[in-house]
Amino acid sequence: MLPEALARQIITDHSQHPRGRGEIAGVPHATRENPGCGDQVTVWARVEGGRLLEVRFTGRGCAISQASASLMTQALAGKGLEEARALAARYRAMVMGEAPPDLALGDLVALEGVSRLHARRKCALLAWQALEAALAGPHE
Repeated sequence: MLPEALARQIITDHSQHPRGRGEIAGVPHATRENPGCGDQVTVWARVEGGRLLEVRFTGRGCAISQASASLMTQALAGKGLEEARALAARYRAMVMGEAPPDLALGDLVALEGVSRLHARRKCALLAWQALEAALAGPHE
């Protein structure tokens, strides 16, 4: 677990200066919305040879949803699909309070505190749900 001040700093940095923002033409994408708060995230996933070569997003919403999407693009780019799905499962378990923070999550552990904020869990998982839907699309 990261110190609270460091976690807050990572979340603020990624929400104010998101990495991986933008579209990728001609690749599968999916949009997910949180009707409870109005957050919306669209995720694009370029997959070649069973690897996530690039993950990008657009959207609007709270600091948690935008930081989660930004951190996700960095954590998953270049990973094999199975490795990416395993990392996503570990992240989801942490956010849901079902598992402790995992060092394999890197800076994603900054969002561990969301597990205690039930209403914010959906915000932290929104981009990941969009990615899952995008990956269900056709790939090479």
